[in-house]
Amino acid sequence: MISSLKAALLPAFGKSLTPARESLRKVLARERAADKENTERPRLVLASASPRRMTLLAQVGITPDALRPTSIDESAKRGEMPRRLASRLARTKAEAARDQIANDRDLADAYVLAADTVVAVGRKILMKPNHVEEAMASLQLLSGRTHRVLTSVCLITPDDHVRTKIVDTRVRFRYLQRAEMEAYIASREWRGKAGGYAIQGLAGAFVQRIVGSYTNVVGLPVTEVVGMLTAEGFPIHYNWLKFAEVDRG
Repeated sequence: MISSLKAALLPAFGKSLTPARESLRKVLARERAADKENTERPRLVLASASPRRMTLLAQVGITPDALRPTSIDESAKRGEMPRRLASRLARTKAEAARDQIANDRDLADAYVLAADTVVAVGRKILMKPNHVEEAMASLQLLSGRTHRVLTSVCLITPDDHVRTKIVDTRVRFRYLQRAEMEAYIASREWRGKAGGYAIQGLAGAFVQRIVGSYTNVVGLPVTEVVGMLTAEGFPIHYNWLKFAEVDRG
């Protein structure tokens, strides 16, 4: 009986001692650390399909090598504050994209960049409206008030060093008339936008004052992103030199 019990337990015990297979990403990170003369251009993966973020990156000469948008539950947890929500979602998106490429031969050793933008009035978080009624409620709440736009940026380096930064911008809307709110809703520009508006579009006419980063409100704080990438050794300025060569040509 003891022998049969031992035979039954051995396979399971043996499996528990089997080391997990190391991802290609970890292998490449170790090889890069050993090869101090590696000059291969690093790659960048954007964990988003947002055309606004793509445009902002292109503005400063950054073109992601791939897009890996992730589908996650963006709902706030009970009692979760705006800053905490933005930070959690950005990191979750970055880690999910990192895991997607961990064994991809073309992208396994890429930098991964993710961001999440949250609009808040006090502690109240204004999510992306799903319906006309929600969009109208957001505009009514923002009318004549100052709100905050918080974007959390998460950067994961090829050796899995995680850097995060939150940028907080204050935006004040003038008082909005019912007719102009209805016209804005009819434009459908609010769809897929945090807080139900796009400052770079028609809603720019609503903004009375802004304190902080404008690009943050659009969806990506460009100055901070450039600083994070540069600090982690991503050669942003290399592309700037290429632009100069094209201009001379």
